[in-house]
Amino acid sequence: MRTLYHFWISPACRKVRLALAEKELKFELKIEKPWERRPGMLARNPAGEVPVLIAENEITLADSQAISEYLEETYEDVRLLPEGRLERAETRRLVGWFDRKFFGEVTDNLVEEKIMKRLTKSGTPNTAAIRAGHHNIHYHLEYISYLVERRSWLAGDDFSLADIAAAAQLSSVDYLGDVPWEQHPAAKIWYARAKSRPSFRAILGDNLPGMPAPSHYADLDF
Repeated sequence: MRTLYHFWISPACRKVRLALAEKELKFELKIEKPWERRPGMLARNPAGEVPVLIAENEITLADSQAISEYLEETYEDVRLLPEGRLERAETRRLVGWFDRKFFGEVTDNLVEEKIMKRLTKSGTPNTAAIRAGHHNIHYHLEYISYLVERRSWLAGDDFSLADIAAAAQLSSVDYLGDVPWEQHPAAKIWYARAKSRPSFRAILGDNLPGMPAPSHYADLDF
Protein backbone atom coordinates (compact mmCIF):
# COMPACT_ATOMS: atom_id res chain seq x y z
CA MET A 1 0.00 0.00 0.00
CA ARG A 2 1.29 3.45 -0.88
CA THR A 3 1.74 5.77 2.06
CA LEU A 4 1.58 9.54 1.85
CA TYR A 5 3.08 11.51 4.71
CA HIS A 6 1.18 14.79 4.77
CA PHE A 7 -0.21 17.60 6.85
CA TRP A 8 -3.90 18.52 6.50
CA ILE A 9 -3.71 22.15 5.50
CA SER A 10 -0.60 21.93 3.30
CA PRO A 11 -1.51 22.78 -0.32
CA ALA A 12 1.49 20.79 -1.57
CA CYS A 13 0.14 17.72 0.21
CA ARG A 14 -3.37 18.38 -1.06
CA LYS A 15 -2.02 18.60 -4.59
CA VAL A 16 -0.57 15.08 -4.34
CA ARG A 17 -3.68 13.72 -2.64
CA LEU A 18 -5.81 15.05 -5.50
CA ALA A 19 -3.47 13.64 -8.15
CA LEU A 20 -3.52 10.20 -6.51
CA ALA A 21 -7.31 10.30 -6.22
CA GLU A 22 -7.79 11.44 -9.83
CA LYS A 23 -5.71 8.47 -10.95
CA GLU A 24 -7.77 6.22 -8.64
CA LEU A 25 -4.66 4.99 -6.82
CA LYS A 26 -5.14 3.65 -3.31
CA PHE A 27 -3.00 5.14 -0.57
CA GLU A 28 -2.79 5.47 3.18
CA LEU A 29 -2.44 8.86 4.84
CA LYS A 30 -0.10 9.45 7.75
CA ILE A 31 0.03 12.81 9.51
CA GLU A 32 3.47 14.37 9.69
CA LYS A 33 4.23 17.58 11.57
CA PRO A 34 7.22 18.88 9.62
CA TRP A 35 8.22 21.41 12.28
CA GLU A 36 9.06 18.51 14.60
CA ARG A 37 11.83 17.41 12.19
CA ARG A 38 11.61 13.78 13.15
CA PRO A 39 14.76 11.79 12.33
CA GLY A 40 12.62 9.26 10.44
CA MET A 41 11.21 11.97 8.20
CA LEU A 42 14.61 13.61 7.69
CA ALA A 43 15.92 10.22 6.57
CA ARG A 44 13.17 10.05 3.95
CA ASN A 45 13.48 13.70 2.90
CA PRO A 46 16.49 15.69 4.14
CA ALA A 47 14.49 18.89 3.57
CA GLY A 48 12.16 17.75 6.33
CA GLU A 49 9.14 18.78 4.26
CA VAL A 50 5.92 17.09 3.27
CA PRO A 51 4.56 15.57 1.12
CA VAL A 52 6.59 12.39 1.05
CA LEU A 53 5.19 9.40 -0.83
CA ILE A 54 6.30 5.85 -0.15
CA ALA A 55 5.40 4.27 -3.47
CA GLU A 56 5.57 0.73 -4.79
CA ASN A 57 8.62 -1.33 -3.82
CA GLU A 58 9.25 1.12 -0.94
CA ILE A 59 10.41 3.84 -3.33
CA THR A 60 10.54 7.18 -1.49
CA LEU A 61 9.51 10.32 -3.36
CA ALA A 62 9.48 13.91 -2.11
CA ASP A 63 8.38 17.32 -3.48
CA SER A 64 4.83 17.72 -4.77
CA GLN A 65 5.80 18.34 -8.39
CA ALA A 66 8.35 15.51 -8.51
CA ILE A 67 5.70 13.17 -7.10
CA SER A 68 3.06 14.43 -9.53
CA GLU A 69 5.36 13.96 -12.53
CA TYR A 70 6.28 10.46 -11.33
CA LEU A 71 2.61 9.52 -11.03
CA GLU A 72 1.92 10.96 -14.48
CA GLU A 73 4.72 8.98 -16.10
CA THR A 74 3.94 5.75 -14.21
CA TYR A 75 0.14 5.61 -14.31
CA GLU A 76 -0.99 6.76 -17.74
CA ASP A 77 -4.60 5.55 -17.76
CA VAL A 78 -5.75 8.91 -16.39
CA ARG A 79 -3.75 11.80 -17.81
CA LEU A 80 -3.24 15.02 -15.88
CA LEU A 81 -0.86 16.53 -18.43
CA PRO A 82 -2.02 17.09 -22.02
CA GLU A 83 -0.44 15.20 -24.92
CA GLY A 84 0.69 18.24 -26.92
CA ARG A 85 4.04 19.79 -26.05
CA LEU A 86 2.73 23.35 -25.97
CA GLU A 87 -0.26 22.30 -23.88
CA ARG A 88 2.01 20.48 -21.43
CA ALA A 89 4.23 23.55 -21.21
CA GLU A 90 1.22 25.74 -20.44
CA THR A 91 0.00 23.32 -17.78
CA ARG A 92 3.42 23.26 -16.13
CA ARG A 93 3.61 27.06 -16.27
CA LEU A 94 0.34 27.34 -14.38
CA VAL A 95 1.37 24.67 -11.88
CA GLY A 96 4.45 26.78 -11.17
CA TRP A 97 2.28 29.89 -10.89
CA PHE A 98 0.12 28.38 -8.15
CA ASP A 99 2.83 26.37 -6.40
CA ARG A 100 5.12 29.38 -6.10
CA LYS A 101 3.47 32.71 -6.90
CA PHE A 102 0.04 32.07 -5.37
CA PHE A 103 1.59 30.33 -2.39
CA GLY A 104 4.08 33.14 -1.78
CA GLU A 105 1.62 35.98 -2.25
CA VAL A 106 -1.52 34.49 -0.70
CA THR A 107 -1.35 31.12 1.06
CA ASP A 108 1.82 31.79 3.02
CA ASN A 109 0.44 35.13 4.20
CA LEU A 110 -2.87 33.66 5.37
CA VAL A 111 -2.51 29.98 6.25
CA GLU A 112 0.96 30.37 7.73
CA GLU A 113 -0.02 33.36 9.83
CA LYS A 114 -3.48 32.22 10.93
CA ILE A 115 -3.02 28.48 11.34
CA MET A 116 0.60 27.37 11.29
CA LYS A 117 1.86 29.92 13.81
CA ARG A 118 -0.87 28.80 16.18
CA LEU A 119 -0.05 25.11 15.71
CA THR A 120 3.70 25.57 16.02
CA LYS A 121 3.46 28.19 18.79
CA SER A 122 5.89 30.32 16.81
CA GLY A 123 4.52 33.77 17.53
CA THR A 124 1.52 35.97 16.91
CA PRO A 125 0.06 36.50 13.44
CA ASN A 126 1.63 39.26 11.37
CA THR A 127 -1.28 41.56 10.53
CA ALA A 128 0.62 43.20 7.66
CA ALA A 129 1.15 39.80 6.04
CA ILE A 130 -2.52 38.94 6.48
CA ARG A 131 -3.55 42.23 4.85
CA ALA A 132 -1.19 41.49 1.96
CA GLY A 133 -2.71 38.04 1.49
CA HIS A 134 -6.23 39.47 1.43
CA HIS A 135 -5.14 42.09 -1.09
CA ASN A 136 -3.19 39.72 -3.35
CA ILE A 137 -5.86 37.06 -3.64
CA HIS A 138 -8.03 39.32 -5.80
CA TYR A 139 -5.37 39.47 -8.50
CA HIS A 140 -5.14 35.68 -8.60
CA LEU A 141 -8.90 35.18 -8.68
CA GLU A 142 -9.10 37.68 -11.51
CA TYR A 143 -6.48 35.68 -13.39
CA ILE A 144 -8.40 32.45 -12.82
CA SER A 145 -11.53 34.18 -14.12
CA TYR A 146 -9.63 35.39 -17.19
CA LEU A 147 -8.46 31.86 -17.95
CA VAL A 148 -11.76 30.04 -17.49
CA GLU A 149 -13.67 32.63 -19.50
CA ARG A 150 -11.50 31.56 -22.46
CA ARG A 151 -10.98 27.85 -21.72
CA SER A 152 -12.98 24.96 -20.34
CA TRP A 153 -10.40 24.49 -17.56
CA LEU A 154 -7.38 26.52 -16.51
CA ALA A 155 -4.90 25.11 -19.02
CA GLY A 156 -7.23 24.08 -21.82
CA ASP A 157 -10.10 21.78 -22.67
CA ASP A 158 -9.48 19.18 -19.99
CA PHE A 159 -9.09 19.09 -16.23
CA SER A 160 -5.36 18.95 -15.53
CA LEU A 161 -2.60 19.27 -12.99
CA ALA A 162 -2.97 23.05 -13.33
CA ASP A 163 -6.50 22.85 -11.90
CA ILE A 164 -5.26 20.53 -9.16
CA ALA A 165 -2.46 22.92 -8.16
CA ALA A 166 -4.82 25.90 -8.10
CA ALA A 167 -7.57 24.08 -6.22
CA ALA A 168 -5.09 22.76 -3.66
CA GLN A 169 -3.98 26.30 -2.81
CA LEU A 170 -7.48 27.74 -2.77
CA SER A 171 -8.91 24.91 -0.67
CA SER A 172 -6.34 25.66 2.03
CA VAL A 173 -7.27 29.34 2.06
CA ASP A 174 -10.98 28.54 1.81
CA TYR A 175 -10.68 26.48 4.98
CA LEU A 176 -10.14 29.84 6.68
CA GLY A 177 -13.10 31.40 4.89
CA ASP A 178 -10.72 33.94 3.34
CA VAL A 179 -11.61 33.54 -0.34
CA PRO A 180 -13.88 36.40 -1.56
CA TRP A 181 -15.83 34.18 -3.94
CA GLU A 182 -18.79 36.52 -4.37
CA GLN A 183 -16.56 39.17 -5.92
CA HIS A 184 -15.21 36.71 -8.51
CA PRO A 185 -18.14 34.67 -9.86
CA ALA A 186 -16.26 33.04 -12.76
CA ALA A 187 -13.55 31.77 -10.43
CA LYS A 188 -16.25 30.59 -8.03
CA ILE A 189 -17.96 28.55 -10.75
CA TRP A 190 -14.63 26.97 -11.74
CA TYR A 191 -13.86 26.06 -8.12
CA ALA A 192 -17.34 24.61 -7.61
CA ARG A 193 -16.74 22.35 -10.62
CA ALA A 194 -13.34 21.34 -9.27
CA LYS A 195 -14.50 20.54 -5.75
CA SER A 196 -17.47 18.57 -7.09
CA ARG A 197 -15.08 15.97 -8.50
CA PRO A 198 -14.89 12.66 -6.56
CA SER A 199 -11.17 13.26 -5.97
CA PHE A 200 -12.06 16.22 -3.73
CA ARG A 201 -14.22 14.34 -1.24
CA ALA A 202 -11.45 13.55 1.23
CA ILE A 203 -10.11 17.12 1.07
CA LEU A 204 -13.53 18.51 1.90
CA GLY A 205 -13.73 16.12 4.84
CA ASP A 206 -10.55 17.46 6.46
CA ASN A 207 -11.01 18.80 9.96
CA LEU A 208 -8.22 20.43 11.92
CA PRO A 209 -8.73 19.79 15.64
CA GLY A 210 -10.05 22.93 17.30
CA MET A 211 -10.21 24.76 13.96
CA PRO A 212 -13.46 23.85 12.17
CA ALA A 213 -13.97 24.86 8.55
CA PRO A 214 -16.66 27.41 7.63
CA SER A 215 -20.06 25.98 6.69
CA HIS A 216 -19.61 26.59 2.95
CA TYR A 217 -16.26 24.78 2.78
CA ALA A 218 -17.68 21.33 2.00
CA ASP A 219 -20.84 22.64 0.30
CA LEU A 220 -20.61 21.79 -3.40
CA ASP A 221 -23.06 24.59 -4.21
CA PHE A 222 -21.46 27.03 -1.76
